[in-house]
Amino acid sequence: MNPVVQPRSLFIALGLLLAFALWLSLALGPVNLPLADTLQAALRLLGLPVGGTELQQAELILGQIRLPRSLLGLTVGAVLALCGVAMQGLFRNPLADPGLVGVSSGAALGAALAIVGGAALGGLPNALAPYLLSFCAFIGGLGVTALVYRLGRRDGQTSVATMLLAGIALTALAGAAIGLFTYLADDATLRTLTFWNLGSLNGASYARLWPLLLVTVAVALWLPRRAKALNALLLGESEARHLGFAVEGIKRELVLCTALGVGAAVAAAGLIGFIGLVVPHLMRLLIGPDHRLLLPASALAGASLLLLADLLARLLLAPAELPLGIVTALIGAPFFLYLLVRGRA
Repeated sequence: MNPVVQPRSLFIALGLLLAFALWLSLALGPVNLPLADTLQAALRLLGLPVGGTELQQAELILGQIRLPRSLLGLTVGAVLALCGVAMQGLFRNPLADPGLVGVSSGAALGAALAIVGGAALGGLPNALAPYLLSFCAFIGGLGVTALVYRLGRRDGQTSVATMLLAGIALTALAGAAIGLFTYLADDATLRTLTFWNLGSLNGASYARLWPLLLVTVAVALWLPRRAKALNALLLGESEARHLGFAVEGIKRELVLCTALGVGAAVAAAGLIGFIGLVVPHLMRLLIGPDHRLLLPASALAGASLLLLADLLARLLLAPAELPLGIVTALIGAPFFLYLLVRGRA
């Protein structure tokens, strides 16, 4: 497949789009800041002596509220898109999604257990509640993914088809357990559980950002090292083995990488769909299937899309805020249907 857009032009466009999306995310909200003041306040946060005392309000809004939220959105979008590329390469299917290995449903189950269990115990201390929720979501995602991988192993080989079926079955089982927790929850707990399952960047803080940022950097540094192996897997597992790649080790690493990345993203921001599905698919149409280009392009596009989706979530019903998962579904589902219809034509 020849690229529709030249890689150099596409990366320049994606870089400009990300910078523009970040700028708008910092400037717009319940209190709109002039774009020039936003830029100067951001430079002041970096320690540069620009502007005067009139920028103190803008600097406070950026430093305490919007900058951690924008950085969290950028990081979540990038890691979800990277993991989507990894899963589509592993399953050799452009319609694959990171949730196929059960990490999203496992994280949701862990979070539901923390929310409902904490309420049953009379509530958790305010200082521990956010960390316990994120920890349970992360562990739940890793646990279900590990079980999917174990069920897919037989005689020292990992069956991708069996992993897919196990992921579907465990996702359904986790959904049933979440439904049970929803049935048992009281009104306040049910509201918390519902909003968490819909995804949001509300309440973002540097404490929530740093663990996800470390995982994202690790994923972003490691996956490109396996770009050639992912290209070889497109030919088939037997062909990849003949080319000298350790296919079983690569599959294990891809599953672990996806579990870490998606688990950390879901733990930080809740369930956010379609980023890991639509973004890699679109970038593949534009730039081709070469993972050496596809991975960085998807990371830039995923970060930009999530920032713009969060901006819409804040502005559409201001001063109220839409759950981010609803916005990404409203954007991603019609666009993905358009891609499918266009592909059939």
